[in-house]
Amino acid sequence: MSNTGAAAQSPAISGSGWLTGWCQGLSQIFFQSNVLTALLILAAFAVADWRMALLVLIGAAGNTVTGRLIGADSSSVTAGMQGFCGALVGAATYATIGAPWEAYPIALAGGILCAPVIWLVNALFTKTPLRIYGLPSTTAPFCIVATIILFSTEPLHVSAASSDTIDSAPLAFVRSLLTNVSEVVLINNEWSGALILLGLFVASWKVGLAGLLGSVVGSLCALALGEALTETANGLAGYSGVLTAIALAVVFLRSSAISWVLAIIGTAVTALVTLLMHDIAAPTYTWPYILTTWVFLIIAHYIPAAKRP
Repeated sequence: MSNTGAAAQSPAISGSGWLTGWCQGLSQIFFQSNVLTALLILAAFAVADWRMALLVLIGAAGNTVTGRLIGADSSSVTAGMQGFCGALVGAATYATIGAPWEAYPIALAGGILCAPVIWLVNALFTKTPLRIYGLPSTTAPFCIVATIILFSTEPLHVSAASSDTIDSAPLAFVRSLLTNVSEVVLINNEWSGALILLGLFVASWKVGLAGLLGSVVGSLCALALGEALTETANGLAGYSGVLTAIALAVVFLRSSAISWVLAIIGTAVTALVTLLMHDIAAPTYTWPYILTTWVFLIIAHYIPAAKRP
């Protein structure tokens, strides 16, 4: 997930290339360039609310076009790597203010803003001593832009939908296996989680298995750490672990025994970081996944058996 090359030096992008890149901006939320996976993720948004799906597409479009305009190469655009942060900003806009008319230009502006933020984060990791670690910007630009939207739209905020109180640990655990997956994209819905998980297995059985593993380990750790059962059941304690597990097991490290071990440990650490962020009442978004993954990729740099792809 990085910006490389200059638009002027890249081949022109065809209409189908733009459409593919726009669509795959959704699948890149889970590190995949796969149109069918993207369509299943879009369906997951539509199951939650068609207006949320529309805001996601608007955010992804703003990010994709602006990313190309400021220098992203054509392969990066068509693979969807210039759209996933904007897609998440669209989802965060819906989660923050719902879908009044103001939400649509905000989602577009947020998607546009993601592009220069991606460039800046990539510059931090490629033009400083940190470059030796090959760290990805991943969803950090989304978190930054979503936080700006959160604090700048306070008069428009809507209350989160009420959810049933869960007082059974087994029930919380079972429900969380799917809501952990759906809450990666700010949806609290088991059917949406099932559609996304299906999309991950469509992309690769290893990706699907890693996502499921992250959900299981994340929920077990959340319960062991004393997270509220209702919060665990709704996926709010375990969603970052889904991303951490996929990232370390099969994406940013070459899939091997050591990568899967690091993924399990990293998911457990992610659960702890999530709990700490909940305690300080900070906007969490995907920061627990991001911070944990960056640290583990630095650690992996010094482990000979942990190889990068």
